[in-house]
Amino acid sequence: MTLPLLDFAPTATNPRVFGFEVAGDESPRRFTALGQSSAADMDALIAAAYRQVFTEHQMLRANRQTVLESQLRYGQITVRDFIRGLATSETFRRYNYDFNDNYRFVSLLVQRLLGRDVYARREQIAWSIVLGTQGLRGLVDALLDSEEYLASFGEDMVPYQRRRVLPHQVIGETRFSLKTPRYGAYYRQKLGFSQTEDGYRWAWQRPPYPAWARGVGAAIAWGGAIFTAGLVGATFLSFFGIIRL
Repeated sequence: MTLPLLDFAPTATNPRVFGFEVAGDESPRRFTALGQSSAADMDALIAAAYRQVFTEHQMLRANRQTVLESQLRYGQITVRDFIRGLATSETFRRYNYDFNDNYRFVSLLVQRLLGRDVYARREQIAWSIVLGTQGLRGLVDALLDSEEYLASFGEDMVPYQRRRVLPHQVIGETRFSLKTPRYGAYYRQKLGFSQTEDGYRWAWQRPPYPAWARGVGAAIAWGGAIFTAGLVGATFLSFFGIIRL
């Protein structure tokens, strides 16, 4: 038996604010299949769909879903169906679902399909229950068939990060692809690096530093000190004419 979706209260996040600002360089470009007049336009739309679902880091030739692309180009499926196919593909599962726990994967999928962050922990739990009981396909269907998705993007528009720029802000919000890395903390630790305030660092770049790294650092420091002392000494001797540089 399918469990009903757990109730959660929306919070006052940017996507819920209706905007009147004039579009600028930081405003997201909207790609829609309506009025497509050339193959180049369709190419741009398909690229935008891959960028939204897979992000720039996974836009590889090996990840392309050529059958879905062909169906979209010939009007056999809608953009929403294309997004559904990308998000339920084995490639997406392998690169995203397999490297995250359910809670983090839910946050990632809401960002990419609904164009916003999860409202709160309760919404994260609600969608995690859907994922746990209905699987990846069930969660993707629930998000793409939701009233929020249909009202925001409909059948023919590629999802995008909604309301990333507000008029009173100097710059827009950080893009989801930068704010939510593909690897969770558990897998970052397994791979030997973790996320710090200044980005990713490998194990040998974090204290306590291994002996070989300390040795290399000490050698570089002493070498630099000796070279600097020799340069200063030679300059001093040349000043008195003892040596000539």
